[in-house]
Amino acid sequence: MPRATRRDRRGDTPPPRTGGNEADTLRGFLDYLRTSIAEKVDGAPEPQVRTAAVPSGTNLLGLLNHLIFVERSMFLGDDVTDWQATFQAAPADSVADVVARYRETVERANDVLDGCADLAAPVPRPRPGRPAPSVRWALTHMIEETGRHAGHADILRELIDGATGR
Repeated sequence: MPRATRRDRRGDTPPPRTGGNEADTLRGFLDYLRTSIAEKVDGAPEPQVRTAAVPSGTNLLGLLNHLIFVERSMFLGDDVTDWQATFQAAPADSVADVVARYRETVERANDVLDGCADLAAPVPRPRPGRPAPSVRWALTHMIEETGRHAGHADILRELIDGATGR
């Protein structure tokens, strides 16, 4: 395992300073985690970014690919039939492709959230036959989901090339 040098280590980015209301706080922390995981994956070397570093098969690029599907399901109404398959990026997808797709998905999700004034209202996603969760629940879940996988990504990236920090 490579040992990180002082030059390889990034300083931690402190938690966001958000507005005083609940929506600004939730969205501020979600965006903070989204940025953290995208930066953790961005620039990671091939093929290590796809290589499972743990027995479960989890790999760095797969984590970000999975979060694309979670964001799209939660905020854009996409139906995912095989969640396990989302943990693998397509062989033809480069790191830059997956990072760009994630950032574009986050932008689209934020466009939806920009139209949500009431945290108790359902997320306005076009998924017939399935009730949408409240905006509050969706934001809280996405903070949990993104934070969990950002933690996994921290460890996987450090195992790949010693890079640390968020």
